[in-house]
Amino acid sequence: MLQNIRDNSQGWITKTILGVIVVLMALTGFDQIIRATHHENVAAQVNGEDIGLPELQQAADMQRRQLMQRLGKDFDSSMLDDKLLKDSALKSLIERKLILQAAQNDKFAFSQQALDQLILSTPEFQVEGKFNADRFDQVIRQMGYDRMQFRRMFGEEMLIGQLRAGIAGTGFVTDDELNAFARLEKQTRDFATLTLKADPAKSKVGDSEIKAYYDAHSTEFMTPEQVTIDYVELKKSAFFDQVEVKKEDLDALYQKEIAGLAEQRDAAHILIEVNDKQNDQQAKAKIDEIKARLDKGEDFAKLAKELSNDTGSAANGGDLGFAGRGVYDPAFEESLYALKKGEVSAPVKTSYGWHLIKLLGVEAPEVPTFDSLKAKLEHEAKAQLVEQRFVDATKQLESSAYEASDLGQPAQDMSLKVQTSKPFGKEGGEGVTANRQVIQTAFSPEVLEEGANSGAIELDPDTVVVLRVKEHHKPEQETLEQVSADILKRLQVEHAATDAKARGEALLAGLRDGKIPLTQAQEGQDWKVVEAAARGQEGVDPVVLQSVFRMARPEGAGKPGLGGVALQNGDFVLVKLSGVSEPEAKPTEEEKAMYQRFLASRSGQDDFSAFRRYLQDQAKIEKFDDAKK
Repeated sequence: MLQNIRDNSQGWITKTILGVIVVLMALTGFDQIIRATHHENVAAQVNGEDIGLPELQQAADMQRRQLMQRLGKDFDSSMLDDKLLKDSALKSLIERKLILQAAQNDKFAFSQQALDQLILSTPEFQVEGKFNADRFDQVIRQMGYDRMQFRRMFGEEMLIGQLRAGIAGTGFVTDDELNAFARLEKQTRDFATLTLKADPAKSKVGDSEIKAYYDAHSTEFMTPEQVTIDYVELKKSAFFDQVEVKKEDLDALYQKEIAGLAEQRDAAHILIEVNDKQNDQQAKAKIDEIKARLDKGEDFAKLAKELSNDTGSAANGGDLGFAGRGVYDPAFEESLYALKKGEVSAPVKTSYGWHLIKLLGVEAPEVPTFDSLKAKLEHEAKAQLVEQRFVDATKQLESSAYEASDLGQPAQDMSLKVQTSKPFGKEGGEGVTANRQVIQTAFSPEVLEEGANSGAIELDPDTVVVLRVKEHHKPEQETLEQVSADILKRLQVEHAATDAKARGEALLAGLRDGKIPLTQAQEGQDWKVVEAAARGQEGVDPVVLQSVFRMARPEGAGKPGLGGVALQNGDFVLVKLSGVSEPEAKPTEEEKAMYQRFLASRSGQDDFSAFRRYLQDQAKIEKFDDAKK
């Protein structure tokens, strides 16, 4: 079973490389490396292994950012319950920990050579299609890692992915299941519909009914709690005109910029591993034999394909692609950079085993001129000076606001302007008041009830604000007169939907007992016929279509199946199912392959879900109170 899982896991790796990079941010962090030693720094323990509170906070923040990116302007961050968000993040972290433990316990492995190959071939780390060490460092820094930390986390994700894909990949479908699914998928149905319209304008609602509804739902008719705030805004951009950079500083930045431009070398290698099956002496003897064959004129690429233990590069004749310094093992790198183009090294020993290295090519970087970089360098130099000024100014503003009874004096001291927002509620408003931290701070007990100035709130890396509540508008009961029009509309819609359903059910009863002819028009409408409708039929309401395909087959000719369904808008649709047609032609090989993949994937995912539940049931999981706060 385990070997079968391993075999099925191999194709997953390259297809999900970019997804893993994103998932890493959501589910891992540097705090996993520095384990908390006390429970007050631990969110949970999974079979004795800690999940730290900082790791949990990072995962929760990432989930929030993902929601913001997915929903865009429609995302209302104030509606998020922080506790529910943390609960969800902790659940994901616990699940990840369990799967990683299972992969490690079952001896899943991902070699360092394979990890190197994935990093080198990942598009996110490439510039113009080639691996770029500076780009690699930039990306992982944004993710919060150095190279060692990233490799560790990346390796863990590979193990998890192997196990997940391996189990899911063992899902299978029998021929009978496949044929049954194909018949259902290709099945078509003949039916007719008749829609009874819900017309709110015809609904009669009396004043007494409106009053009764108001009394029964009075808590729904409250004005929203709102506040108006005064705030001062400090922007980093305001300091750029206040600083000047020296020529020597620009020269130093330029030298640093071009110093980072390293040549790229295209290396190929043949690896003979040192492992359980062959010791160091045996591996060295093999690599010496290969070196002798090369010295006699045999082709390097051919021998790499035939003999190299690095399966990732062997298929390409040992070619590792272009890379700069800092990527390979130090001994490998030293030997590579001592070669001339076309030369092959002597045997080189690394932690992986013994290598023969061939230099295929060298690319020297193009060094930009000072003038071409001057504007960029000036901005960077100013940004460094401005950063400290901005930090100092933020501290000054926060300190001044803490000591003041309003924002007038702090604003005057720092030549800032006190601004006033429009009223807004806990769902937020526009501009500054759309920010989640601003909303939470404005409605916090200290600021709202005690009348204190807030601390500095970071709207973005370049902007901070300090605020205080100017006016507090508490919820008030709306009068019947204020809301009667809204109540009237609600009741008219409800009545219209109820009436349409009652008419529809009465007609349905008449059709079933034969008192009403099956073809007779109703309420001035004829039956709308749809023939040979598929499950994804366009032009038919999905709710109606779903109802049609849930109905039993008609008993026979002239005896259609009858049903009805209420729509979201209150209309009621009568459905008359007259025929069900099975596909005459067998599914094509392409369709069968598609169905096979779908059903096997669904089966595999069910298997993996069952495996997760098993791990949960068997695990010792302890959550600590701090994680719930």
